[in-house]
Amino acid sequence: MALFHSAHGGNIREAAAMVGVSAEDLLDFSANINPAGMPASLKQTLLNNVAVAERYPDPDYQQLHQALAAHHRVPVDWILAGNGETESIFTLVKGLLPRRVMLVTPGFAEYRRALQLSGCDIVDYALREEDGWQITEAILDALTGGVDCLFLCTPNNPTGLLPDASLMHDIAARCRQLGITLVLDEAFMDFLSDRDGFIPHLAENRHIWVLRSLTKFYAIPGLRLGYLLSSNTHAVARMREQQMPWSINAFAALAGEVVLNDSAYQKETWEWLNRERPRLRQALENMPGLSVWPGVANYLFLRCDTGIDLQQALLQQHILIRSCANYPGLDARYYRVAVRSASDNDRLIAALDDVLSDRGRAD
Repeated sequence: MALFHSAHGGNIREAAAMVGVSAEDLLDFSANINPAGMPASLKQTLLNNVAVAERYPDPDYQQLHQALAAHHRVPVDWILAGNGETESIFTLVKGLLPRRVMLVTPGFAEYRRALQLSGCDIVDYALREEDGWQITEAILDALTGGVDCLFLCTPNNPTGLLPDASLMHDIAARCRQLGITLVLDEAFMDFLSDRDGFIPHLAENRHIWVLRSLTKFYAIPGLRLGYLLSSNTHAVARMREQQMPWSINAFAALAGEVVLNDSAYQKETWEWLNRERPRLRQALENMPGLSVWPGVANYLFLRCDTGIDLQQALLQQHILIRSCANYPGLDARYYRVAVRSASDNDRLIAALDDVLSDRGRAD
């Protein structure tokens, strides 16, 4: 049985209530949000433009789309922004109307929910622990003419793993050969300073759609801003016509126009992550009963073989981590933890050490 009502991380209200504290007293490692907080440049811009809430946003969000297009160096008609990437997922499914879709498991829950609402058939492609939870060349043989759409999360959520670039191009070629639409969810790609994702290859791959999010990297989950990209401009225009009007609030649209130019914030984020992720991973790997996978995003995927319910045990210390028990293909031994600030990570390390040491003394 799920511990919380929500199928996602970040449910601090419900978690805090379980242990009788306020949400502000809970340290949240369950949501993969940049611990730097929103950029100072954005805070100042929002304070200086409070009056935008007093009028309707531009229904075409022209300035936002122009900013996104300039950032990625693509035509503006390739892009459609939405109220968080989740809305973009639902917009995409509604526009594509696939009949039979392959989902890689484990993976983000909202693909399945959007596809189930559309009434299409879903074929699960299960990643294997013996392959290190990585996508391998075996997926190329699994892709057949019976499938008309493939969803891939790169980096994967919850594992944080990313297939190598050559395999990604092989998958893209295989999908093009078979007439399969390939959807690449790159929600966490901004955290990788050395990878550009697939956007630079969209011009020659009209069958590929890329999903992006500004929520995680720029720490604006309360504003919500995501977008989809494709060189299939006719299909993008059709989805634009189907989208609910004014789905993006004025502050979120303004955020998208501002944050992409904050190169100092981007550099500081990459430096923090390249320093803290390996340090946290090493500390977790040194703990008895934990297996940790080498994720490349701002979170780590682990398995606990001690029999302890880590989420419950850490909650007693006012720390919330993400149980992965509700991901298809996983069970209650698997967890995901965000990489946070050095002091927050130290607190998690100390709490885990206490929990696992108590188990060792009990044994």
